Amino acid sequence: MSEDKEQRFQAYVENAKKERGYLPASMVYAARHDIDFIEAYDRIYATTLNDGQEFPAKYRELVCAGVLAFRGFDAAVLEHVRRAIRLGATRREVLDAFESTLIPGGWPTVSAGLRALLKIEEEEQAQQGKGAA
Repeated sequence: MSEDKEQRFQAYVENAKKERGYLPASMVYAARHDIDFIEAYDRIYATTLNDGQEFPAKYRELVCAGVLAFRGFDAAVLEHVRRAIRLGATRREVLDAFESTLIPGGWPTVSAGLRALLKIEEEEQAQQGKGAA
């Protein structure tokens, strides 16, 4: 990898982790082997999941999480719910978003969202337990 591409790779990984709060190994692999492709992908990602003219990023993340839940990608659902919460979504908004998937997506889709909320709450309780110890 050329020095320029290595620098772009390092910058991508750092920025993506900072912006999203996570970076799947598959994305790191893609960036390592084709930084041009992943930078193009990332521009589309930023355009679709950051704040739009009228639709805030927290809701865009919840839409994304709902689609991923329907498709059965629980790990991705969790990460997008985490990001929605970091962007200001309340637990009630997350719950409402997944409840709204019941008719088009069925109970498995709702359940994926509930599992994400449960996981986040478990992690928060574990963190609080560490603080009290």
